[in-house]
Order: sequence, then structure tokens, then C-alpha cells
Amino acid sequence: MNTVNLDLKGLNCPLPVLRANKKMKELMAGDILEIEVTDPAAPKDFETYSVTTGHTLLSSVENDGVFLIALKKAE
Repeated sequence: MNTVNLDLKGLNCPLPVLRANKKMKELMAGDILEIEVTDPAAPKDFETYSVTTGHTLLSSVENDGVFLIALKKAE
């Protein structure tokens, strides 16, 4: 299992989800994608994304306006 970081700070909806989805396609099942994003809509967007795709939303934490979102790729 690998963890991959993706810096999407400064991008607004729908770009963070689109870029994360593209990166997810490169990962193996069980890999973790950690995303840094500043768009305030991102936590809700990634929650919806995880339900739609079957990937697991592991965490969504905000720190000084930066959201750290962790997704586990579906098996």
C-alpha cells in the first residue's frame, strides 16, 4: 500500500475532484491519496465523490484554511 500526496491548493470546484480522480486512476487498490486543497467546498465534494466512486473517505481535516483529505482507493 502506497500513500501519494497531491497539492491542489488554489484550485476551485470542480478542478480538485477532477484532478484527484485522474490521479486515483493511476493508483493500485488500497493505495491512499492525500489531497491538500483550499476550496471550502472540497470536503463536501470529496464526500460525494467517495460515495459515487466507492473509494473510502478516510479523513477530512481543516488547518488554517487548508483541507487535508485522505481517500483510500476501492478494492
